[in-house]
Amino acid sequence: MKKNIKVAIIGCGRVSFHHAEMLRDVSEVKVVACCDLIKEKVEKLAGELNCRAYLNYHEMLQEEEVDLVTLATPTGVHFEHVQDILNHYKVNILLEKPMVLKVSDGLELKRLAVQKEVRIFPVYQNRLNKSVQRVKSALLNGELGDIVLGTVRVRWCRPQRYYDLAAWRGTYSMDGGAYVNQGIHFIDILRYLAGEIQAVNSCFARLGAKPEAEDTGVSLLRFENGALGQLEITMAARPHDYEASISIVGSKGLAVLGGWCANKLLTFSPNPEDEQIFSEEVPMAYGFGHREVYRRVAKVLLEENNPPVEFEDGLNTIRLLHALYRSNEEQKWIKLADQLESFRLGERNEKLLTPYLIKPPLVSTK
Repeated sequence: MKKNIKVAIIGCGRVSFHHAEMLRDVSEVKVVACCDLIKEKVEKLAGELNCRAYLNYHEMLQEEEVDLVTLATPTGVHFEHVQDILNHYKVNILLEKPMVLKVSDGLELKRLAVQKEVRIFPVYQNRLNKSVQRVKSALLNGELGDIVLGTVRVRWCRPQRYYDLAAWRGTYSMDGGAYVNQGIHFIDILRYLAGEIQAVNSCFARLGAKPEAEDTGVSLLRFENGALGQLEITMAARPHDYEASISIVGSKGLAVLGGWCANKLLTFSPNPEDEQIFSEEVPMAYGFGHREVYRRVAKVLLEENNPPVEFEDGLNTIRLLHALYRSNEEQKWIKLADQLESFRLGERNEKLLTPYLIKPPLVSTK
């Protein structure tokens, strides 16, 4: 029986170095290679991980024995990269957030994974925070009672120079706006804690900078369990980041999560002592959840355990994002059951997409 899984990382941007840091403590995983289009980036990450560096993932996957590919490329090219990889190689995929920009793309990848008999694991690492897990248990065991209200409030700063760092930033085709890029983890945690959402009503705007998509939005929510909710997400706060919080008002008490990545239990009325016990200090907004994600994914592949997040569950957060966008586009309430996609989110832009597409090999060795 194998003792660890062999991992290759595609995309050597900022988040990949966080993956490298988290992987130092995961004995079940061995990184054998990494790949990026930019030589300096891939050589730097390869040095951190003591692994081989490649500029073409086809060459990497032909030459290396790999059980799991971590895909950390720009969101708008996730679909094309996963589709291309699975069409050529039998390998599992760990897919950074957002997993895809279109629900229909996610369904096609799910079909392809079933056909190839591999797994795709979406990354929602902040669900595994100690603070989030404490609130989840309180909702399951009745400490907080029935959910009355669930809210997300993100007040961060992303000036125009942030969007100018790359042509894909803030675009509908490759990135999405504040809800998709920065807000997704908090929106996902609210779904995870408070349950599925029945209908949404959104209003978006560009108020602090001029990306193609929104940098500010407010949404009303109706949950299937009868609770109400609200999202308030902006990148137009100045001059720096102020707050990212999630509140659950229950019939028996209140829980408030805060910190960069919902890593702190700011208020927990059933037992205030838990506020300190279940809070963590994190060095950056990614938190520590990736470490546990890798451990759990390794157990799935080595022992057939349950994944940290099921693919369909992760895709439901993308469905919610599309409902939120569609509501803004049509300026009305949208029911999740109607499964409507946004008119613009995930639209194809060949000019932005083409530089990230890797030509398939003439002959595959696997």
